[in-house]
Amino acid sequence: MKTWKKVLIGAGVVLVLLIVVAVVIHQSNKGVVIVQTGKAQRQDLSAIVSASGEIKPKTYVNIGANAFGKITRLYVKEGDRVKKGQLLAQLENVQSSADVAATQASLEASRTDALAAEANLNTARADLNRAKADAEKSRLDWSRAEGLFKDALISRADYETRKATWQTSEAGLAQADARVAQAKAQLDSAHGHVTQTGATLTRASDILQKTIYAAPYAGVITNLPVREGETVVIGIQNAPGSTLMTLADMSVITAEVKVDETDIVNVQLGQPAEVTIDAIPKKVFHAVVTEIGNNAIVRSTGVATSQSTSSSQEAKDFKVVVTLQDPPDDLRPGLSTTAKITTATRSSVVTIPIQALTIRPQADLEAANSEKGSVQAAAPPKDASKDKKNDEVQGVFVIRNKKAEFAPVQTGVAGTTDIEVLTGLQDGDEIVTGSYKVLRTMKPGTSVKIDNSAPKKEESTELRVPGTKQPRECRAS
Repeated sequence: MKTWKKVLIGAGVVLVLLIVVAVVIHQSNKGVVIVQTGKAQRQDLSAIVSASGEIKPKTYVNIGANAFGKITRLYVKEGDRVKKGQLLAQLENVQSSADVAATQASLEASRTDALAAEANLNTARADLNRAKADAEKSRLDWSRAEGLFKDALISRADYETRKATWQTSEAGLAQADARVAQAKAQLDSAHGHVTQTGATLTRASDILQKTIYAAPYAGVITNLPVREGETVVIGIQNAPGSTLMTLADMSVITAEVKVDETDIVNVQLGQPAEVTIDAIPKKVFHAVVTEIGNNAIVRSTGVATSQSTSSSQEAKDFKVVVTLQDPPDDLRPGLSTTAKITTATRSSVVTIPIQALTIRPQADLEAANSEKGSVQAAAPPKDASKDKKNDEVQGVFVIRNKKAEFAPVQTGVAGTTDIEVLTGLQDGDEIVTGSYKVLRTMKPGTSVKIDNSAPKKEESTELRVPGTKQPRECRAS
């Protein structure tokens, strides 16, 4: 046999062997799924609720116009720090000052009239005392004269004279008593005029005082929308008055954020938080939750549901206020901020990546168990109704003997990327973490091949974490 024929035959044999080997390998890999895996491990875990909002001082006030008039003087500018009682602005006060001066003069005149009325009363009382003495003397003279006249010791003319004198004294006494009553009435009237004029002076002084604006407390002028020479007006019904400026007490700074309705149940007073401010990058400020709103706010409109006339199925938020413990001096109200509130912490617990969690219908698990001829822990009790087969079971796929077995788990606190496992796994168990498409379609008992090399990027999709309402973004890995 020629050499070339031998070579050709040998090449044919090698080719047939290669084909046989390829077929065997292909058959052996048929039904094998490539997966990425991770391990259940013990670590410290914190549940974080993230919310955005803005910086606000705990105490601030919009100083509005209390009177109608023109601004004649502004003593501050925006950004100034002021002390309590410091003069801030002055409105024109010519008329109010004149009213105060005129009323003060009237008050002084009323007080003088009161003094005169009091002196007149004292005079009337003295006259009354004198009239009483004269009346008593005249009565005694007439009484003696009456006895002497009976004894015929005095004439009738002398007797009648003394009687007339007594009667005159009695009339004078009544007149003096009337003058005392009149003087008392005049004094009371004078005192009433003093009180009335004093009230008028208080009113005029209040109007004058409302043209002068002083700082109610120490703080920073954060807003100054007016200028000298502008005319301001006071507010009336359905029409707000002019705002002169905003004064903020920057000694206590808060971050007012909006927390999603699915997370608000986990937020409580006193929980720690970390606040980041867009204007101050790469710096974290410590804070604590000090206020939790009770009214839901519609996210699209910002209106509280209690103020809405119709029900809405839109997403809702709740206001949460966290107080910064170490605020810098250069913070300004309105700066955008993000607060990360720690709602729960766990130490040394078994955790798994959140993306490893998946759910399967109870009926699918029972079918898989029947095929294997074994009883799975996820199987419902014998007396369970047929509807129970449609229930969803939360669990993970555990690698056992190069196969992915479904293991039901109970979860606890969810962190940013990991979640606590209460039951169903042990520390060190290898579980399937991706890809998302594989986790969505994999069946219990599937043969797998582990490939933890860097995965190709796939379009992101939303994966609902079992047991929660909030979707989390998950990329196939």
